[in-house]
Amino acid sequence: FEYFLNPRNHKAGIPLDAISYHFYASPAKDEPPEAQQFTFWDQAAGFLNTVRYVDAIRKRLSPKTATMINEVGAISADDREQNQPGHVTQPIPNSYWNLCGALYAYLFAELSTLGIETVNASQLVGYPTQFPSVSLVDWETGQPNARFWVLKLLRGRFGPGDKLVRTSQPGPDVYAQAFLSSDNQRRLLLVNRRNRDIEITVPQAGGATIQYVDQTTGFQPPAAATLAGDRVRLGGYSVAV
Repeated sequence: FEYFLNPRNHKAGIPLDAISYHFYASPAKDEPPEAQQFTFWDQAAGFLNTVRYVDAIRKRLSPKTATMINEVGAISADDREQNQPGHVTQPIPNSYWNLCGALYAYLFAELSTLGIETVNASQLVGYPTQFPSVSLVDWETGQPNARFWVLKLLRGRFGPGDKLVRTSQPGPDVYAQAFLSSDNQRRLLLVNRRNRDIEITVPQAGGATIQYVDQTTGFQPPAAATLAGDRVRLGGYSVAV
């Protein structure tokens, strides 16, 4: 980045339009699924520190250059073994897709606060021998998984022109980020980092509509409900707006 972002290392008149880099969370070999909810967020925190470091270089050397983090996802430990002779792809628990969706939603919001222009979810179709744990759809049926539905939920509710609002965090296990949309709607993104139900308080939430992807929605589109009061119950790895 130090070399590429330095205009003196390019011919005069050649613009540095954008830089791009990737992030994949990945558990240790034989790490049980219940431990991955901690591993993924630890790795995400490390990645965000890397983004801050790279962005400091960009601002110093080439502030007009955009940043596109054009592959964000997770790779299972099993997928790292896929090129070994005789490898047989192991079953992927449905909760894994919700964990990955929650991780993406968290990074989408955090990277937005850092001014990153593009945060892409990778990849549309994975399958055995080609990183099945990174897929957005079931490679046998084409049915979208929870990662896809989280992406669609975010894409439908947030976009260019939205303003990020300073947001108090409801606790260590739930992430929150408020937005004021370009059409003056107040929206709150909530991400449950844990594989258990968690209840939080959202002041004046009564009467609001909540859309969510969790392990009850699975491979189906986001569900919706009207909140009766200030208490909001989030399922394990839920992403809610």
